[in-house]
Amino acid sequence: MTVAYDDSNVFAKILRGEIPAHVVYEDAQTLAFMDIMPAVDGHVLVIPKAKARNILDVRPEDLLAVMTTVQKIARAAKTAFLADGITVQQFSEAAGGQEVFHLHVHVLPRQAADKVRPLPRPFADQKVLAAHAEKLRAALAAA
Repeated sequence: MTVAYDDSNVFAKILRGEIPAHVVYEDAQTLAFMDIMPAVDGHVLVIPKAKARNILDVRPEDLLAVMTTVQKIARAAKTAFLADGITVQQFSEAAGGQEVFHLHVHVLPRQAADKVRPLPRPFADQKVLAAHAEKLRAALAAA
């Protein structure tokens, strides 16, 4: 059974400019912004601008654009946060852990000894998110 895309999801609202976001990267097909409930410092979400619930219904060309941006953000996050590694996550459908039904990929810069903040996570301070976004934009500009 295919479930229809819901235009009222929070990421669709971000794409339309109805909800603010700390954007770190944007191109014709994708948008990358800070997660407001970060699992680790520097947690970024990458989404397609095209309507797609998740990996199960995204057009291949939109998925390619998302993953190209994920790689770009991962490289910048590793530099900006002096990370030892990167965790990339994508959840599809409620049983798979998806909470917002617009395709999104999590990019988490990781330190060897860090711990992912458990759910439910608190909202991050907006000034901290802005500072993290600026670090990532600087790393992207230098790349």
